[in-house]
Amino acid sequence: MSGLPKRQRVAAYAVILRDGGILLSRLSAQVTAEELWTLPGGGLDHGEDPRDAVVREIFEETGLDAEVGETARLYSAHLPAVWREGRRVDAHALRIVYDGWVPLDAPVPSVMEVGGSTMEAAWKPVADVLDGTVPVVPLVLEALADHRPYRHQRLGAYALVRRDDTVLLTRISARGFHTGSWTLPGGGVDHGEPPRSAVARELREECGIEGQIGELVAVHDDHFSGTAPSGRYEDFHAVAMVFEVTVADDVEPWLAEEGGTTDAVGWVPLADIESGTVPVLDVVRAAVLPQPHTR
Repeated sequence: MSGLPKRQRVAAYAVILRDGGILLSRLSAQVTAEELWTLPGGGLDHGEDPRDAVVREIFEETGLDAEVGETARLYSAHLPAVWREGRRVDAHALRIVYDGWVPLDAPVPSVMEVGGSTMEAAWKPVADVLDGTVPVVPLVLEALADHRPYRHQRLGAYALVRRDDTVLLTRISARGFHTGSWTLPGGGVDHGEPPRSAVARELREECGIEGQIGELVAVHDDHFSGTAPSGRYEDFHAVAMVFEVTVADDVEPWLAEEGGTTDAVGWVPLADIESGTVPVLDVVRAAVLPQPHTR
């Protein structure tokens, strides 16, 4: 077979995960008569940056605006006797695979290209891909086996504000992890920002009130994986510092944030937290409920 024409192709693809699903493109009938799905992506144009190429290809094949991470994995496949464009060739495929993501409010995927190599785009359950229910090219299985979620460690500062037998809490919107649960007012500490300043800023941004920041009363951490507000699937480690905060007796909180990760604020009775009537994150329980002592 050494006399066959040699064809080397460099292409860029993305693994895009969300809520147990993966975004895939179905190869068109001109590529294969069988149902076969692949990662969204495709060949690089001459002089094109791989990151630009994969974003372009994702839009052409799914209609979605994507972002990709800074690093990628490289897969090499030598296909010494395959059909390409009506003839048998000695092919060498180099595939650059990125971690990718699309916005949470992205529309249903839909093919934009006409007469291209794909005919359909859809979210498919990862479990169905792995057990063979969804037929895929080998690259999909290789990329899933190697894929590691983006590791994100976040330092947050939070306010414990009490009034009589209630605690000031905020409810997490559909843009955040744990949608519908209640947590303490607060959020991420900006680079170089003192944690106490972060608490004061977040209290203003989320609840529209000022407070006097007191002592550190609790430190809590949480580790889980899920889809971040950006749309990226993350291995998330949250470290939360909780400060006692006092506010004036006549101050009433209100939802000051629009389009963020908070959709409600209010005073929640401690009894409802203790009974579980109001769903709260573990950091709330760690801050307001007596913790068992260990020796």
